Amino acid sequence: MNEPSRSGAEALAERRSIPGGTFIAVVGPSGAGKDSVIDYARRNLAGEPGVHFVRRVVTRLGDPANEDHDSISEDAFAMADAAGAYALSWSSHGLCYGIPVEADDAVRSGAIAVANLSRGIVAEVRRRYDNSAVVMINASPEELRQRLQGRGRESDGDIARRLARNSGYGQHSLDCVTIDNSGPLHHAGDAFVALIKSHLATRKAWSDRPTRGLKP
Repeated sequence: MNEPSRSGAEALAERRSIPGGTFIAVVGPSGAGKDSVIDYARRNLAGEPGVHFVRRVVTRLGDPANEDHDSISEDAFAMADAAGAYALSWSSHGLCYGIPVEADDAVRSGAIAVANLSRGIVAEVRRRYDNSAVVMINASPEELRQRLQGRGRESDGDIARRLARNSGYGQHSLDCVTIDNSGPLHHAGDAFVALIKSHLATRKAWSDRPTRGLKP
């Protein structure tokens, strides 16, 4: 089970939920192509100022072929987390992950913040933000296996264990939208772009709501 770091959880408990825009948490099993779908949406919404794609901080060397993230040492990560540098933080598979507090600023401004997260902190996301949505990117077991083998980061035994864990994804109710990424990327990518645009339209309608009778 992935858990938020203690300092991150303690800081979260001290804050009120953040109003404004919407935080979209992207979750899914290893090999489902979450980063590819997010990057597709980033390219297709490049001219949209109301969407902020969050760049994660990870205690792993950068690998543009997979996720293009900010790398940091474990000691530096712990110091930054203790100093409140992350809106959300967690550990998984021996690595530490952080979502910079700039995500909070984006939501407060009324924007849509999009981030790749662990499903283990979905409850924290819902407590932290007034408006949030969870999107699960998934793929067929065989497609997941091929992708995990193709990225070359895990042994056959590691892949087997990941696939066994991944089989439980469908058994967890996250109250989320599921997007299948087993086929061509643009199929899942277009579905994700449409979902983000729907949240943008909702936020715009809210900001443009009539305010008659309300004092300035």
